[in-house]
Amino acid sequence: MNPGRFPAFCLFCGLLFAYIPGLKGKSNICYWQQAIQYKMEVTLDVNTNKYSGKQSIKYKNNSPDVLDKVYFHLYMNTFQPGSVMDIKSRTVPDPDPRIGERINHLSPDEIGYEQIRKLTQDGVNLSYEVAGTILEVTLAKPIKPGHSARFEMEYNGQVPLQIRRNGRDNKEGIRYSMAQWYPKMCEYDRNGWNANPYIAREFYGVWGDFDVKITLDSRYVVAASGILQNAKDIGYNYAPEPKSKSNQLTWHFKADNVHDFVWAADPGYTHDVHTCKDGLVLNTFYKPLPDYVDSWKALPGIMEEALKYMNANFGQYPYPTYSYIQGGDGGMEYPMATLITGHRSLNSLVGVSVHEMMHSWYQMVLGFNESLYYWMDEGFTSYATTRVMEYLKTKGLVPGELEEFPFDESNDGYKNLVLQHIEEPLSTHADHFEYNSAYNVGAYTKGQVFLNQLEYVIGKPSFDKGLLDFFNTWKFKHPDVHDFISVMEKASGLELDWYKEYMVYSIKTIDYAIDTVYSDNDQTSILLGRIGMMPMPVDLTVDLKDGSSVTYTIPLDIMRGAKKENTNGKAQVEVLSDWDWVNPYHIIEVPFPIENIESLTIDKSMRMADMNRENNEWPVHKE
Repeated sequence: MNPGRFPAFCLFCGLLFAYIPGLKGKSNICYWQQAIQYKMEVTLDVNTNKYSGKQSIKYKNNSPDVLDKVYFHLYMNTFQPGSVMDIKSRTVPDPDPRIGERINHLSPDEIGYEQIRKLTQDGVNLSYEVAGTILEVTLAKPIKPGHSARFEMEYNGQVPLQIRRNGRDNKEGIRYSMAQWYPKMCEYDRNGWNANPYIAREFYGVWGDFDVKITLDSRYVVAASGILQNAKDIGYNYAPEPKSKSNQLTWHFKADNVHDFVWAADPGYTHDVHTCKDGLVLNTFYKPLPDYVDSWKALPGIMEEALKYMNANFGQYPYPTYSYIQGGDGGMEYPMATLITGHRSLNSLVGVSVHEMMHSWYQMVLGFNESLYYWMDEGFTSYATTRVMEYLKTKGLVPGELEEFPFDESNDGYKNLVLQHIEEPLSTHADHFEYNSAYNVGAYTKGQVFLNQLEYVIGKPSFDKGLLDFFNTWKFKHPDVHDFISVMEKASGLELDWYKEYMVYSIKTIDYAIDTVYSDNDQTSILLGRIGMMPMPVDLTVDLKDGSSVTYTIPLDIMRGAKKENTNGKAQVEVLSDWDWVNPYHIIEVPFPIENIESLTIDKSMRMADMNRENNEWPVHKE
């Protein structure tokens, strides 16, 4: 079922586990993950916005634990007055403007819900309780390690007025954005059940296969995760138009080796198909308004070029298709598809499409627990998006000059959060931030800083190798930050636990300074100071008056080594003696008379998130 899973037998605990090639030591002991197969049938009434569904689920317990309960997400239930999302939005100091008080004002025919009509385990009726957005189920028979159970479920639902991600009749007039629409099994992992109430954050799911049949008015065009199985009966540019259509059509999709399924439907969609040279099929679904149709027509060709860079630098996209679907409330990623708003300029449309497609790497293939590692999902994606957009500039496909320091904006955003004194550690659960803005900057911005600055710490060659190794080692699994750092340690040969601990579990900041420079015969002595509480290796560039320059790197002692890196692809960085991480000062000597030195600069590459760059240069430049 899952080509990313390699079953083996553990001699120590007698359980099946997934062997992960390339990993050594504790990371490879009894790694396991649950497995699931969904067979779904859903019928949507476009006049009432209500739907009915049934699903048959085969659930495999690969854990070492006996399960006597299971849990399902009922995401649609959050779109009701008094729900957890509603209360959270009305009590947080800075609510998401897309939500605000809108849920509290929904009328009965505008709310969302999922109501369970029937639920059985291997043919036996089950008792259950609906607790808001979570269905709590007591099993008729515990599921032992290595065993499976089949759940049959029937349910009713109502599609809410579009507020956040999913819903009907969004601001651009798209009828249905069907995300988080079915009762979805919660993930059980090494930390136990992840049955988090839905308050508008993101998701975590069981790896598996989806077989989905969707029946609705035949005037509607459906876009979805996976591959359409009955294209010849459907038409709508999936295949030539059939000779006749009944009043209703049933669309049959399959999506294998994924952890979610999305679909959207609208009678006004144009469906364009673009087949890339490597065989990947790119679909676009949009309403062809005159102001935006040219951008949508141009998008697939630009994304084919973007994919060349993505595949080369972040790992090979593993699925046969991808769809860009107008819908939702901004941009949101799902397996093999994204919902994006479509009333955009070409540059904006490309930007959101690149970002959401990069989530195919950092969430759809590397399935992070987004409650705990939201910053790996959004931060890693944002980092990659910046690089892809710079690449597209070199091809003349998006406007703008190449940025000398493309991550300056993320560094500045992180610094602004620190100065507001509302930062919380990245180890904070996504649902438990006091401020939405602190979550957003932590997820998108500090997550991006985490990667860009790690390149500074270990050097670009090791970093680029590590990114690819991480993808290829952990694809179709559920890695976390410890797994990521382990891969990066192997790629670089350096100890990096200290970096993870400071960046993820603390809010300590970085500030290094050139304290004193003085002549020492034919040499120059330089006293460097650590003002911030987070230690870092330091790169110091000496620019000489003859136009030449030398860059030195001063490793931290707790790195147990030094990075290997070139400066601008030219001179090798010269390694000096270690700086003890506890020492606030460090002296180095350079073999140049002081009168020959034009300037000294800490981190000329601008990759370190130094809180005060004014003390990073000598002589100090005064306005």
